[in-house]
Amino acid sequence: MLIAFSFFLTLLNGKSGKSKHHMNEVRENYKSVENLWNDFLDKNTQNKNKETPISFFFCDNKNDANECAELVIKGIKKATATSLWWYQKNNEPLPKIGDQYIVTDWYVDAKAIIETIKIEQVPYNKMTPEFAEIEGEGDKSLEYWKKVHKAYYTREMASFNDNFDENMIIVCEHFKTIYIK
Repeated sequence: MLIAFSFFLTLLNGKSGKSKHHMNEVRENYKSVENLWNDFLDKNTQNKNKETPISFFFCDNKNDANECAELVIKGIKKATATSLWWYQKNNEPLPKIGDQYIVTDWYVDAKAIIETIKIEQVPYNKMTPEFAEIEGEGDKSLEYWKKVHKAYYTREMASFNDNFDENMIIVCEHFKTIYIK
């Protein structure tokens, strides 16, 4: 899940192949993240976390990122699956129950706040149909899940000259949507 966060930081630092137009939209739209968080805190004064959490978009392309944000808003997408490889390569901590995140679209327009409720580490080749269904993408089948996630993990690993492995561990993060724009 934090893949997009790293991508976002890259955009802000100007190291991406994205156009300047896209970078300007990202910078301008980041205000929507702060606005959504402040609105949430105004209505949820007992929330333990007062600092703006990490914001991110799902996936590595505009269409999928926007579609996944809509699935979160509609209550269909209730989980995400990041490779343990990614956390290790990027020296990022694993998610914890209670973590909160702001989900955005591709242009960092804040859409919802989610909270992690369950975490499992599962080998890719042991993924279940139940998890594929709650991740909520495509036709929600395990076949679809494996196809698109294998392609995604392969793309993210290619830049490090690493190869996809059917035994690789996937961090299955279940979440609930706690606030919608």
